[in-house]
Amino acid sequence: MLSRRVFATSLAALVAAPLLSACGGDSDAATGTGGSGTKKVGNINIGPDQNRIRGKKVDEIAALVPAAIRKRGTLKLGQSADSSPPLGFFATDDKTRIGSEIDLASLVADTLGLQLDNDEVSWENLFVGLDSGKFDAVFSNVTVTEERKEKYDFATYRLDNIAFEAQKGTSWRVKEPKDVAGKTIAVSSGTNQEKILVDWSEQDEKAGLKPVDIKYFQKETDYYLALQSGRIDAYLGPSPSAAYHVASAGQTQVIGTLSGAGDQIQGKIAATTKKDSGLVDAYAAAIDHVIKDGSYGRVLKRWGLSSEAVTKSEINPRGLPKT
Repeated sequence: MLSRRVFATSLAALVAAPLLSACGGDSDAATGTGGSGTKKVGNINIGPDQNRIRGKKVDEIAALVPAAIRKRGTLKLGQSADSSPPLGFFATDDKTRIGSEIDLASLVADTLGLQLDNDEVSWENLFVGLDSGKFDAVFSNVTVTEERKEKYDFATYRLDNIAFEAQKGTSWRVKEPKDVAGKTIAVSSGTNQEKILVDWSEQDEKAGLKPVDIKYFQKETDYYLALQSGRIDAYLGPSPSAAYHVASAGQTQVIGTLSGAGDQIQGKIAATTKKDSGLVDAYAAAIDHVIKDGSYGRVLKRWGLSSEAVTKSEINPRGLPKT
């Protein structure tokens, strides 16, 4: 995890030079500053003045919220304190929390007629907070798994995908193992992406093809610098991070996506609540409402995540299998 200030410095160093030549006539984007506190990296506003897309209370959906929470008037929300653009990170003022997850949570809270009471904690404490009743909900890129379903209820709102990112302009596309045979691809150690890439490389060797030359680096910025310099052919990482980097730096492109669960199942990200809290139906109904009224799609487009959109919220769907 990068500190807020270290992250901001790393991001600026990585994308500043390409942006000056990539933004054309957009003076706000080219200079990195806009009016009313707006700050842009490429076409993405990372300043504290977000002009967030908001929703309106829908009485019949709000009535699904347990009475005690309706009376309290707040939705106690847990989010990971990690800096993970575009999902959740700190704006240029180093204190305002922004990102797609807070935007979507705000839309759900608005629909339920509740005010967000947001708290950023470490990943493990998200679940501790749900268990203890500190949080009513977690919107923090939580994947539905069969093991988690034993303790928590889920209302899906986004697909869980990973992406291959390569230099802009390449005609190379990745759909299956043979497409990466003999390529030099970077991946973070200990991740599900690594497991999938290693498995694909082994499949290639069994098929008589060249294995993947897998590379590892210490920091995310190192991966992108290696990609820009041609030392690697592609970087395999979370799809939201790839989408953000493509939109902000303008020097790369996504050449293939697949489920974060590999070939087994389509992974899904969901609003998470303590099992039998009485809230999951309200979350699903609110998500369905903002999907239908278009505000959901506008939020995902704003953060470059349209490819991960769902058409309907599912309650406790099939999750990643136990290992």
